[in-house]
Formats: sequence, structure tokens, C-alpha cells
Amino acid sequence: VQLQAFGGGLVQAGGSLRLSCAASGRTLSGYSVGWFRQAPGKERELVAVIRWNGGITYHADSVKGRFTISRDNAKNTAYLQMNSLKPEDTAVYYCAASGTFYARAHTDFGSWGQGTQVTVSS
Repeated sequence: VQLQAFGGGLVQAGGSLRLSCAASGRTLSGYSVGWFRQAPGKERELVAVIRWNGGITYHADSVKGRFTISRDNAKNTAYLQMNSLKPEDTAVYYCAASGTFYARAHTDFGSWGQGTQVTVSS
């Protein structure tokens, strides 16, 4: 499955963005979808994961209550709604797909989008 992430941009602290992850080539419905981010000089970290049926989600503690992952299998697209953004959320955000139901490590994900830059100004 090929993935394309988009929706990033420059936003002030406290603002919101919604990232989208559009899939092509195969249906996304059989995959878990994750959002990762990588800030300069830091390791890639998991932000959120949603299982194939949308019924089970995971959000990292650093974004819990502010970010929400969702998916629309009919549109072959997953989303990351980001509210109350902070400067420390600045990073390149990647979406990824995994055939493993309980995928969480980046090595569990075999398909990656190209990344979209999110910059939060203070």
C-alpha cells in the first residue's frame, strides 16, 4: 500500500491542524495505521495508532487529550486531528501502515508516507 501524508503547516501555539494519510494501491481497511513524528536531532517517536477496524486506538502520553487519530476506510484515508498545539510538537509527521494488529514499534510498519512538516510557533 502506498501512503501520502499531507496537511502540515505553520501554526501558532494553541492552534489546530488536521493531517491526512491517503492510501492507494490497496485498501487501507486491513491495516493498522500509525502516525509518527521526528524532530531535528531526535529519534522517530510513535504519536498514535488505530487498528484496522477503528475500534482500538493508542495515543502517546505527550499528545493524549490533544490529538485524535481516526480513519475512514471508505475513503481509504486516516487522519490525525491535532489541537492545542505546542512548540514541542514541531516535527515531521509520518503516517505508516502495518499488517500487524498490535503494531506499535516503527519496525512493525512496512509502508510509510513521505512525511509532512508541522511547525508550531510560540
